[in-house]
Amino acid sequence: MARPLIGVSTYLESGARWGVWELEAALLPVGYPRLVQRAGGLAAMLPPDDPQQAAGAVARLDGLVIAGGPDVEPVRYGAEREPRTGPPAPERDAWELALIDAALAAGVPLLGICRGMQLLNVALGGTLVQHLDGHAEVVGVFGGHPVKPVPGTLYAGIVPEETSVPTYHHQAVDRLGEGLVPSAYAADGTVEALELPTPGWVLGVQWHPEMGDDVRVMRALVEAATPR
Repeated sequence: MARPLIGVSTYLESGARWGVWELEAALLPVGYPRLVQRAGGLAAMLPPDDPQQAAGAVARLDGLVIAGGPDVEPVRYGAEREPRTGPPAPERDAWELALIDAALAAGVPLLGICRGMQLLNVALGGTLVQHLDGHAEVVGVFGGHPVKPVPGTLYAGIVPEETSVPTYHHQAVDRLGEGLVPSAYAADGTVEALELPTPGWVLGVQWHPEMGDDVRVMRALVEAATPR
């Protein structure tokens, strides 16, 4: 049986360097495709494109991952930029929001990771806390803390126990988007996972599973994306 095709959104960065080259690049930390592969899927990179192409792209996929990355532009959720909010990434925001909308409309299994979870919340009308202390303690270094699943949720069915997760974020979900429910919390009450209880498979996690050894969340996405 062919492995399900899992699309993963990418960064778009200027000044990326490899060999003798320093060029603008669409790139993705290798942890993402490796996690998809370890979970039994085939990874395909989805660099920013015309948002009108999102539905056609999603139609070719079995599953979708919206990757981590820069802060969501506050105008997307009706807020003014606060001083500690990072530079905008308008091309990524537009493309990834269109991908999310297309996946929800088509019933394609969807996993949001860190920024991807925040964008899922914004796509459904939710808002974000623009700065949160204690979840990215050392610049450029992933930390870790426990998250506790909410019984009866999709996430709790995948990971039923409290577990320590790799984390690096300074923003978080504030008001939940329409239909979304929390499915895991950090000890300080931060929503660490959310989901959309529909006949489809829609989950967001605030941490970075691609930086750890636990493949259960990605494996659940791949299983949901496997054609029956």
